[in-house]
Amino acid sequence: MKKLIFSLALLVSAFSQAQNNTCYWQQHVDYDMNVDMNVENYRYTGTQELVYTNNSPDTLHKVYYHMFFNAFQPGSEMDRRLQDIKDPDGRMVNNKGDRQNPDYESRIAKLKEDEIGYLRATSLTQDGKKVETEEEETILIVHLAEPILPGKSTTFKMEFEGQVPVQIRRSGRNNADGVALSMTQWYPKLAEYDFEGWHADPYIAREFHGVWGDFDVTINIDKDYIIGGTGVLQNPEEIGYGYEEKGTKVKHKGKKLAWNFKAEKVHDFAWAADPDFIHDKLETESGVMLHFLYKDDPKVTEAWKKIQPETAKLLAFFNKHIGPYPWPQYSVIQGGDGGMEYAMCTLITGGEDYNSLLGTTAHEFAHSWFQQLLATNESEHPWMDEGFTTYISGLAQKTIKGTSGNPFAGSYRGYNYIATSGAEQPQTTHGDRYDINTAYSIAAYSKGAVFLAQLGYIIGQENLAKTLNRYYDEWKFKHPTPNDFIRVAEKVSGAELHWYLTDWTETTNQIDYAINSVEEAENGTKVTLERKGLMPMPVEVTVTLNDGSKKLYYMPLRMMRWEKPAEGDVERIVKEDWPWAYPTYDLEIDTPKANIKSIEIDESQLMADVNRSNNTYGQVDSE
Repeated sequence: MKKLIFSLALLVSAFSQAQNNTCYWQQHVDYDMNVDMNVENYRYTGTQELVYTNNSPDTLHKVYYHMFFNAFQPGSEMDRRLQDIKDPDGRMVNNKGDRQNPDYESRIAKLKEDEIGYLRATSLTQDGKKVETEEEETILIVHLAEPILPGKSTTFKMEFEGQVPVQIRRSGRNNADGVALSMTQWYPKLAEYDFEGWHADPYIAREFHGVWGDFDVTINIDKDYIIGGTGVLQNPEEIGYGYEEKGTKVKHKGKKLAWNFKAEKVHDFAWAADPDFIHDKLETESGVMLHFLYKDDPKVTEAWKKIQPETAKLLAFFNKHIGPYPWPQYSVIQGGDGGMEYAMCTLITGGEDYNSLLGTTAHEFAHSWFQQLLATNESEHPWMDEGFTTYISGLAQKTIKGTSGNPFAGSYRGYNYIATSGAEQPQTTHGDRYDINTAYSIAAYSKGAVFLAQLGYIIGQENLAKTLNRYYDEWKFKHPTPNDFIRVAEKVSGAELHWYLTDWTETTNQIDYAINSVEEAENGTKVTLERKGLMPMPVEVTVTLNDGSKKLYYMPLRMMRWEKPAEGDVERIVKEDWPWAYPTYDLEIDTPKANIKSIEIDESQLMADVNRSNNTYGQVDSE
């Protein structure tokens, strides 16, 4: 009997392990880095101790590091892409022609030896044993001394050296605003390994995918330089510059200061430094400390002061509409080239135009949720972080500014442009593989935002709001995929929605519904509707009578197996569902044609219909 019990226990254990192997898992890293920066020649050296835990069910024989700064060299893949793409990023090229006849020249191709970027591992060991490495531009291939078994950890110790490139894209020195150091993608960063395998993508100026972990970083730099970035400063009483408690007297000894930052549960570490930074702090109602670091320049200081209470409002909005910000601080820093999100901070250029600064801050701060907290693979699914961020930051700005109208109107216009241009590619396209930058930008930002706004049309605004909250609850500090999100929406609403994810993201099928005819009928009016596009949708038709009253006719999409709850004050009549395979639908209205002022498909204009000219009959009132 004892043998039987023991055997059963082993069987249960094996079954449990097998089940766990098919469940969600993610790798873990702990970084301990000490860096010395030379502000005269923009070179730095560092040590890195990295404890890597293999939570996968697989035995690993290799690992990969991203060495991003190697992209900023003549002849790199990033350089070559700039020379070949039809519409290169204007920040990364010089136009030797004019607007009508451009002649682009890669800025990377013109870099001199003391202007390029580089990042090199000068030594690397695994648990004290030397490992063999291969450098392939921005990827360092590491052949392990010992395999890393499932559930086991190993320690890598590295010495590295780097040179900060002239500011071209995101990272670099002496940017357009005069910020000395924008240190992003600056350290040897272990590549992510997940259910799809390794993600050792070359760096061609797009997005990132990182491993969750904890960081302990010490930056040794000239004592006149002020730093802002990821993590919480551990030695503010030694540093000062506004980090210390009020009343604390700080004396700087020696030529350099050692800034020690710690950050928990993040997948990146970034910082910026300048001797002329102003540093302001604002403690919010939620307890999160906001830091603002910007140049002491009268052209921008007013805007950077004004943005501070608005950032606190943004925090409150995102906390409510997504979920609580989990880290103790967030820093808005002048630096980089435009705006880019990083763990617990963002780097933003400019400030002369306040509205631009507010819009960029809203967008980049929202990335703290959609990417830094809900860490999708931005290289494969850039529309999930950029689109979701565009959606929620648009809502936030509308609320804060108190404006009316559709905050996503620009996104719908952008999508319609690319959809009808012939240049659209599916959103499943890898971020680096778009034929033109315009197609990438619209797919990621505009079409990604429309995905959420239109989902509100499909399942209702209340269900959409609940979906975002539940998505946060289920997937924070993880790497969700598109299917993970749509499954949350299905569980919240009760609707079948895989068709929506498939058609919208995996194809370039278009939505185009039309009113074909309006005719007198025996018991009222017959409206013949037509599906002209390949993408299915539930359809709402608003009928406005001559006396100004309205009725909303709702035709569910059969494959949803569900009906959207009624919204608003207009009387709604639910009609028989519309099977996608049927190109036409006869809508019967119990009102004589003579009494009808207008008929309109999708009065809300939340359905991304590529041709709205065939959506109306009669005199439709414009807002």
